[in-house]
Amino acid sequence: MREFTYTVTNSGGLHTRRAGLLAMQAKAFRGTDITVSAEGNTAKTSQLMKLIGLGIKQGSRVTVAAEGPQENDAISIVRSFFEYYL
Repeated sequence: MREFTYTVTNSGGLHTRRAGLLAMQAKAFRGTDITVSAEGNTAKTSQLMKLIGLGIKQGSRVTVAAEGPQENDAISIVRSFFEYYL
């Protein structure tokens, strides 16, 4: 399992459109579970409504974890997503 922690700097946070983009990128890594955790709650990137429900906004500290055969690639892509969009 690979993971990283990120503090959101974008004032928009993880809203619906960004959550959808994250889910689409994560879908490319079939067989690899990618989860996002914030304030004690966790959602898989495939669970769009739960992901939005995490309430990730500017200043939120999130942990992203990937587990599976493509975890290295998945964590790299998702980290780039967070750095660019959030």
